Amino acid sequence: MITSSGCFRAIDENGIPPTAPTPTVLSTTANLPTPLPTRPEYTPGELVDYVCQTGDNLPALAARFNTTELEIRQANDILPKDVTTLPPGLPLKIPIYYRALWGTSYQIIPDGLYVNGPAQIGFDPVSFVNSTPGWLKNYRVWFADAWYQGGEIIEYFSTNYSISPRLLLALIEYQTGGLSDPVMKVSEDSPLGLNDPMRAGLVQELLYIANFLNNGYYGWRTGELISFEHNDGRLEYPDPWQNAATVALQQYYAKVMDSNAYTLAISGEGLAKTYASFFGDPWQSNSDHIPGSLNQPEMSFPFAKGVSWAFTGGPHTGWGNGVPLAALDFAPPNVVGGCSPTDEYATAIADGVIARTGDALVVLDLDGDMDERTGWVVLYLHLANGSFPKVGTTLKKGDPIGIPSCEGGRATGTHVHIARKYNGEWISAAGVLAFNLEGWIAYNGAAEYLGELKRFSRTVTACDCSDINSQIQAGQ
Repeated sequence: MITSSGCFRAIDENGIPPTAPTPTVLSTTANLPTPLPTRPEYTPGELVDYVCQTGDNLPALAARFNTTELEIRQANDILPKDVTTLPPGLPLKIPIYYRALWGTSYQIIPDGLYVNGPAQIGFDPVSFVNSTPGWLKNYRVWFADAWYQGGEIIEYFSTNYSISPRLLLALIEYQTGGLSDPVMKVSEDSPLGLNDPMRAGLVQELLYIANFLNNGYYGWRTGELISFEHNDGRLEYPDPWQNAATVALQQYYAKVMDSNAYTLAISGEGLAKTYASFFGDPWQSNSDHIPGSLNQPEMSFPFAKGVSWAFTGGPHTGWGNGVPLAALDFAPPNVVGGCSPTDEYATAIADGVIARTGDALVVLDLDGDMDERTGWVVLYLHLANGSFPKVGTTLKKGDPIGIPSCEGGRATGTHVHIARKYNGEWISAAGVLAFNLEGWIAYNGAAEYLGELKRFSRTVTACDCSDINSQIQAGQ
């Protein structure tokens, strides 16, 4: 039985490929802030002080400080062998190996205020935008089969990409005056400066920018991103003490701004000042949204006990393109070629309540509070519209949740796509908090989709061919 059952990406409203645009270089003649002191040239292996930040983990710290997990452990014997996330505030000694071209140590915003997590509860972007005098509240566009206006646009991107609506609004205000200026004084085709004819208008630019920001945030979170290029070709290594939100914003502004504008944007006189003027000092909020020693609750495969499905997609993007590689794909065994219909249901991988539905999309909220910004949630994608329960339905682990299909974005075959979030943060499918489905642990492959599931001595390799070697049985 040969079938193709992978998904290209979780969102593709307009069929535009994820190519990087050629930006318009934004510049400034404003007075630049006084640079912060630079880091010294540390001797190789010198121990430096580091205080853990929310979401930190050993592989990422080793990559940032150009060292190894083993060396960090040898310098900190308090670390347990099976540590996942590190407790915020934990002091560590880290052996550092100096790199040139380190960036600023100034932090723009905490990670807990980057994600659409607990800190955003009670904030209504639609009401907020409507209360401002800027042009954004009257900006209206047809997108994803519906009309969106003002704050509804922000709510859409905030919800789907899980990025703070306050941050998106501050970004738009800083570059366009969308909250304060009644007249749009930037290019309507390229208000945020990407200057890409394939992405004309605010919404199309936000599609690229929200994804690009997440690439930076989760790249730093996992240790995969240790440097980025400016649009003039200069290379920058973020300061090893930096946080993921700041690095995401640095990488974005490096792409759309010249050197002076970039320096201002990432300083206390740039985006941070704009954010504070509308939403207060972000560092006064409790933003430790990822606790130490976080563990995934018990989860089963997303199909019925005793049945074998194909593991068709190893770790790949949860939503958008690129990192976070938060998702896995599975296809039912009776699918014969491409987008063939099936009568088999995907199932709930844990107890929960349906918190949101959309185009071929279901969000299962495991803590039952009906708010996907808190606790563990599981995103299901490519479920046939009309096949899943209504919002508010309570499910037990193993209950039917929807029929796999090719609906919702672009897919190469009938399958279901699952991804996890915790307190608004996408959780990588592999790594320190890898997917654990009935004891099967997910691992990255050489490229997206090419990962593995391992339990004891057995390994199953993902293949969109759905051959016998990719089959795995639930409830063994």
